[in-house]
Amino acid sequence: MTNELQLRLLPEQAASEQAIADYLSLEKGLERGSISHIRVLKRSIDARQRTIFVNLNVRVYLNEMPTDEPFEHVDYPDVSQRPQVIVVGAGPGGLFAALKLIELGLRPIVLERGKNVRDRKKDLALITKTQQIDPESNYCFGEGGAGAYSDGKLYTRSKKRGSVEKILNVFCQHGASTNILSDAHPHIGTDKLPQVIEAMRNTILRCGGEVHFQTKMTRLIIDSANRKVVGVEAVSPEKEMEFRGPVILATGHSARDVYRYLATARIEMEAKGIAVGVRLEHPAHLIDQIQYHRREGRGEYLPAAEYSFVQQVEGRGVYSFCMCPGGFVIPAATDKQQIVVNGMSPANRGTQWSNSGMVVEIRTEDIEQLTQNIDFEGQNAENPLKMMAFQEQLERDCWQQGNRKQTAPAQRMADFVNGKLSFDLPKSSYAPGLVSSPLHFWLPPFIAYRLQEAFKIFGKKSRGFLTNEAVLIGVETRTSSPVRILRSSETLQHVTVQGLFPCGEGAGYAGGIVSAGIDGERCAEMCAAYLLR
Repeated sequence: MTNELQLRLLPEQAASEQAIADYLSLEKGLERGSISHIRVLKRSIDARQRTIFVNLNVRVYLNEMPTDEPFEHVDYPDVSQRPQVIVVGAGPGGLFAALKLIELGLRPIVLERGKNVRDRKKDLALITKTQQIDPESNYCFGEGGAGAYSDGKLYTRSKKRGSVEKILNVFCQHGASTNILSDAHPHIGTDKLPQVIEAMRNTILRCGGEVHFQTKMTRLIIDSANRKVVGVEAVSPEKEMEFRGPVILATGHSARDVYRYLATARIEMEAKGIAVGVRLEHPAHLIDQIQYHRREGRGEYLPAAEYSFVQQVEGRGVYSFCMCPGGFVIPAATDKQQIVVNGMSPANRGTQWSNSGMVVEIRTEDIEQLTQNIDFEGQNAENPLKMMAFQEQLERDCWQQGNRKQTAPAQRMADFVNGKLSFDLPKSSYAPGLVSSPLHFWLPPFIAYRLQEAFKIFGKKSRGFLTNEAVLIGVETRTSSPVRILRSSETLQHVTVQGLFPCGEGAGYAGGIVSAGIDGERCAEMCAAYLLR
């Protein structure tokens, strides 16, 4: 027998299955000995009042054990003899596209310019030691994409285009904790996600697909008579190669060389809006105190606290992005002479810092005033790469301010708001190191002023948030793709070229792991319809 119940518990009452069972026995009259198992279906924290509650939806098994898994398994058949599809990029868009192709009876050939997820980790460690970036193996390029070593957050508002539950189930099937099925803001953790990604790759290989690392697409093979993509050319350290088949292009938001190639190949694209700003880091205990409204912070039974802010300042949104409680700030550049920062958290969210991106909305019509001093070939109002050029210039400026290394320019939060240089900086999680810099002076006024005004408002909403204990670290520029590769809304094919399926965040149609995974599955479905018609 099973019962489904809605519970509102104190944190200590929701801390474990045993504690929940004790509560059900005392408060709901269930015989303690008859409670065989409790499955948490949904979990959220209500910290709006002084007394904090955990809201649970649970399924209670009485005198029986569950006979099913808490997630649905997907059947992946052998596709070794089936028609093949080229998937360029092994981030979430590409991996979920490949797995969906197998579901549909097609053979994915995955090409990834970077290294496998384990070897990639060694190159990430070298960034701090050498202050150098490997352009092909970094926090953005390599198996798992930008999400593999930048947190693994799975929360998304993108629920109209596909099944969020399906994406979470596939993660669970490949080793992720089933907590992601119940948590309001699910999160795998940077330390756990690599094993899950490896398991996904092994499914692709076991079913007859291929995965090629350090294999970089150099151009699309286009049948000019029919205006149809029939494959790609690629290069590895050993040789040049050709792969034939329709192409799902899932190269991520930082593959700027791909955007430049597509522009020269006259693959239609357009500039799209982005958001740019800084990474803001507080002591985690301070954020816990503010969000949980109590001096002791999270205490023994609560997780590191999250926050979310949004404010309009002179017609543009200013908001927190990719909040990482109990996390780190990381160097996320993809080439020389760049500084880009991002955030990540381990599964336990247990560090002494909490950080988030604090960014300002930039629309395409804003770019003229922001690119007046940027000299790049072919700049004009219609150039699809104009937003990307602004990103690049800001990252170079940041590198100059950071002493031309990966030491990032930084400023205490209240000093930034008040236009003062910070004479010292707080201890930070950013491993390559910080250098004091007047961000309020050299950031574009369009961005700096809006951040300053928004921080004043955020400080009023949450007392203690605007403080010199917090530090701004520059710059956060890769919140989304600066380009949209145009495709049909019905078939997801490129608008003028058959056999090309622009996919995921890099194509401008997703933002984050789950929405990229959803888009990958949709592109696989449309590619199957195209190939099997």
